[in-house]
Amino acid sequence: MLLTDSTGRTINYLRLSVTDRCNLRCFYCMPKEGIVNKGHAAVLTYEELLLVAETAVGLGIEKIRITGGEPLVRADIIGFLEKLAGIPGLRHIALTTNGLLLAEMADDLYRAGVQRLNVSLDSLHPHTFSEITRGGDLKKVLAGLDAAEQAGFPPPKINCVIMRGVNDAEILDFAERTLSNGNSIRFIEYMPAVKEDDWQRYSISGEEILGRIADRYMLEHVDKGPFSGPSRDFRIPGARGSIGIITAVSGHFCSECNRIRVTSTGQAKGCLFSDTKTDLIPWLRPPDRVGLAGVLKEIVSTKPERHDISQAGYTHTNFTMSHVGG
Repeated sequence: MLLTDSTGRTINYLRLSVTDRCNLRCFYCMPKEGIVNKGHAAVLTYEELLLVAETAVGLGIEKIRITGGEPLVRADIIGFLEKLAGIPGLRHIALTTNGLLLAEMADDLYRAGVQRLNVSLDSLHPHTFSEITRGGDLKKVLAGLDAAEQAGFPPPKINCVIMRGVNDAEILDFAERTLSNGNSIRFIEYMPAVKEDDWQRYSISGEEILGRIADRYMLEHVDKGPFSGPSRDFRIPGARGSIGIITAVSGHFCSECNRIRVTSTGQAKGCLFSDTKTDLIPWLRPPDRVGLAGVLKEIVSTKPERHDISQAGYTHTNFTMSHVGG
């Protein structure tokens, strides 16, 4: 069954947030003091999250990525993932994490049925990592990457938000990690989630990132797999891993977007940077599978053709990624 929007894009990917809570305070994601977490009653129960997932898969969703906040801080997440993996027709389960708890949870995640991990990692230098995350321990994240492979996962994809004057001096360090490691390093353009004056000072285009790498190494194109995301992928010849560029600002990939997202409080969005959202709670409390299917179809059919974020400016309402689902 194909789920398509008004422009003919096939929508087969759901990003499902299970919590707005996080054990880091990355400066580009939230204020230093953190955010006001939603109360437990506002956050969807696991039963409600499963109902959303089952209904979406029944409509044509084939891939679900579990996000947060930090999904591994939610109690009983392993049991939820085991049930998610049992949904007939769901072909791929991925999870995005900051990696702090990965070393102790990798085995359980693998046994639960998660097939792929993405780890957010913006610096390979302990001091810079601590500054970006406001106190994070790089050693724990690196240990988590090793534990994931030992558990049986393919080398995790590493998501790195590149910011001028913050971590852009590490572009080659990350690229060179792919020579001996099997990780896919995905360089992500800085995106203004919370409105900030002069946010462009951090912005580095994907083309500039590629150019810096190409000044040192030859790059060859890599064909993406069926469940790959929006990155343009390359490899240094002979390298174990690969390099991806996600140009959400300088060269949006909206024409290829195949996703919708549901927040941990049941707000559904067809586009991260759209101010339009739909509250699914009326179809979850009490549960109404037919009504829920109808509203998810409507979200897909009204999915925006593209967002309006650019280096010249933007028009969306403030939000924090931990509330929307990174």
